[in-house]
Amino acid sequence: MAIRRLPPLRAIEAFVRIVRLGSARAAADELGLSPSALSRRVSALEDFIGKRLFTRQHQAMKLTDDGQAFYDAVSLKFDELAAAVEGQVEDSKVLRLHLGVLPLFGTQRLFPRLPELRKAHPRLHIDIDTSPHLETRVGDTLDAAIILSKQPDPAFHSVRLDHNRVYAFTSKTLAEEIGPNPSREALSRQTFLIHTELPDSFVAWKQALGMPDLEPMAVDHFDSGQMILEGAANGLGIAIMHDDHFRRSHDNRLAKLFDVEVESPYSYWFICRPHALEMRSVRIFHDWLVKAGL
Repeated sequence: MAIRRLPPLRAIEAFVRIVRLGSARAAADELGLSPSALSRRVSALEDFIGKRLFTRQHQAMKLTDDGQAFYDAVSLKFDELAAAVEGQVEDSKVLRLHLGVLPLFGTQRLFPRLPELRKAHPRLHIDIDTSPHLETRVGDTLDAAIILSKQPDPAFHSVRLDHNRVYAFTSKTLAEEIGPNPSREALSRQTFLIHTELPDSFVAWKQALGMPDLEPMAVDHFDSGQMILEGAANGLGIAIMHDDHFRRSHDNRLAKLFDVEVESPYSYWFICRPHALEMRSVRIFHDWLVKAGL
């Protein structure tokens, strides 16, 4: 049987990276090519298929209709080919993912489910980073991250993992002292425990209670959700956190205040650079995370 003539694969790689990165310069930098070498690869691909894929204006390259149709036709097949080749490479016995995770999400939601992922993909191993400012390091020291945010930077590929509600809770001892529905006066004498990076949760909660101008005795800020849970359980104040964290903690020292539903301004998101989805480790984790519904 006659073998079909294949297009230049390096030229397809150059084409796909230009589209996904949105810039010929970025694609050239990632491939380690000069702009002229990248342009030659694209021209070779256009000559092969007999269609103009980009319009060129100064330094900008914009997809033509034929270019968009070609991308839609080949991009997934290109990823499948890359994954198939990678799976046959001797050095790829271990797939490594550098993942940024907030500690509370890791302990409550990710780690209990990771055995499922390990069973399905035993070659995938994950390096966990819980340092602050995860978003700024994605694409540098991190392949991907799970963050709490109102809306990630649009430059990222992002997947929203949940919709949250805000709860107020504290130790059962303090709850008994101030009651399940404390007055404004009682709340003004309390200390509130707030996550440093989620200040608008407290704003949303106060507005829902009809007390937007509530001024408590003090607001203590924490950069760790786990520490807020522990502080509340030990009676250090009233924690303002997501309902999911409260439920998953299974801490019988805690009691919820007020029976109100407050939509949180923040959600958990999976984020990575768009081109990172070409990495098999990132793609496996991304697809599992979406399917698992963590």
